[in-house]
Amino acid sequence: MDWDDARYFLAVARDGQMLGAARRLGVSQALLSRRIAALERAVGARLLDRTTRGCSLTEDGQPMLEAAERVEAELLSATAHLQRRGGDVAGTIRIGAPDGFGSAFLAPRLRRFTDAYPGLHLQLVPVPRSFSLSQQEADVAVMVGRPEKGRLRVRRLTDYTLGLYAATSYLAGAGRPETLADLRNHTLVGYVEDLIYTPELNYAADMLRDWRSTIEVSTAIGQFEAVRSGAGIGILHDFMAAACPDLVRLFPEQSVTRTYWTVWHENMRVARRVQAVVELLDTITREERHLFRHGS
Repeated sequence: MDWDDARYFLAVARDGQMLGAARRLGVSQALLSRRIAALERAVGARLLDRTTRGCSLTEDGQPMLEAAERVEAELLSATAHLQRRGGDVAGTIRIGAPDGFGSAFLAPRLRRFTDAYPGLHLQLVPVPRSFSLSQQEADVAVMVGRPEKGRLRVRRLTDYTLGLYAATSYLAGAGRPETLADLRNHTLVGYVEDLIYTPELNYAADMLRDWRSTIEVSTAIGQFEAVRSGAGIGILHDFMAAACPDLVRLFPEQSVTRTYWTVWHENMRVARRVQAVVELLDTITREERHLFRHGS
């Protein structure tokens, strides 16, 4: 098997689209399609389902993706070690991220970046409702939902799940709902509806069609703290709630799935510090991918 073919496969699997992956790799769609076909012949299995809406992994494609990512992670680790000795990654880089991912996951792991690249000056900022990479409000951004406009490079970072949670203290006083319909009789915690800046964050309706929040908080961290304090039942990121033994996941079979995307401007594609941060962000997230999906 040719590693270049596997690298092309990784790009398509992460991007979810043949055209987007081809642009990011700087090759034609025809070449990319031929390389994917060559890989599928080499392994004797179809790895991607291709439709007019994009590409998705087949049952055989998922283990191939995981194997390719392990190989890539080893190569990136070796590369980072050599680059660290060379000291050629330096300067200020600003990372924009949603408050849940940025504060709960990325902030505790920023040392990985400065350990790998001592010359970096890191800035972590929240992604606001209105956000522009072209105006240099950030060099690299993690976004919920794939951006469709602008001269941007886009890479799928990870899927993540959310579930219904309540604190043990809340359940002790209010009782545990037996059905989703019972949620109407409970205090619900959710987003401030008119401040939801992307449809991807409007996931309450995915749980309960007529969800009505009694307490509205405009940030994921704020909702998390409100639910943990016993204020009510809310939809929380599984990677945030997993480390809190005082939180109970209600209706474990009910999950909402969303995707984080890594995005940077086309003008920054050759900046060494940007490429280094994008790759290391990928590596760190893949290493702890089990945190992001309930039941993984």
